Amino acid sequence: MTNRKLLYTVPFFVIGVVVVAIYAESFSMSSSDQEPDVDQIPPNTKLETATFGTGCFWCTEAVFQQLKGVHSVVSGYTGGHVENPTYKQICTGTTGHAEVVQIQFDPRVIAFKDLLEVFWKTHDPTTLNRQGADVGPQYRSAVFFHSEEQKKLAERYKQELDSSGAFEQPIVTEITESSTFYPAEDYHQNYFNLNGSQPYCSFVIRPKLEKFEQAFSDKLKKKASGK
Repeated sequence: MTNRKLLYTVPFFVIGVVVVAIYAESFSMSSSDQEPDVDQIPPNTKLETATFGTGCFWCTEAVFQQLKGVHSVVSGYTGGHVENPTYKQICTGTTGHAEVVQIQFDPRVIAFKDLLEVFWKTHDPTTLNRQGADVGPQYRSAVFFHSEEQKKLAERYKQELDSSGAFEQPIVTEITESSTFYPAEDYHQNYFNLNGSQPYCSFVIRPKLEKFEQAFSDKLKKKASGK
C-alpha cells in the first residue's frame, strides 16, 4: 500500500453525544464499568464478531487491537463475488470486496456500540469508495453485521449522526449482512506492530494512533511493563 495520507478524523465530541443519546436507556452500564476488565479472555467465554471496513486495513487493525475486550483482529476481504481473492485482485477494484478487519471481542468487557463509536471516529464515512489517497470500492466505509441487533444499532447510529449534523456531507457507509470473510495474506497481519519503522507506519498510522489513544484512553489495554 503506497501513497496513503492521514485518514480524516471526525468531531469526537459530537459523535460522543450522539452515542450517549442513542444508548443511554438500552445500556445502563458502559463497557468501562463492566467486570471483569481483562486482557486475557477466560476459558469458555463466548466471544462475538464484528467486521468493519474503514479504508486501509493496516490502520484499522492497529486501532482495534488496542481496545480492552478485543481478543483478536484479522485483516481480510469480504463483500465480493470472487472466491479466495488475493491482494493483487482486490487492488483492481473489480472483485467487489472491501478491505476489512474481523474482530473477536468479549461483550462483557466492550459492547458492540463501543466498537461502533471507534469505527465512526477513526475514518471519514462521507467519502464514497475513498479514504484519503486510497480510491476504489475496496476502500469503502462499511459495517458488515453479524446479527439483527448489530444491524439495528449501526443503522440507528448512522441515522442519528446524519440528523445531528456531525458531518458536513451525508454518510455513505454501507451497512450490509456479513458474508464469507477471507483472511488477507500473512504479511498484512499485525502490520503496524511488525513494521513500525516503515514510512507509512511512521507518518500515517502512528499519528492516527496517537489521536485515538488520547480519545479512548479509558478503553485501552494495559501495556506491558517496560513498553
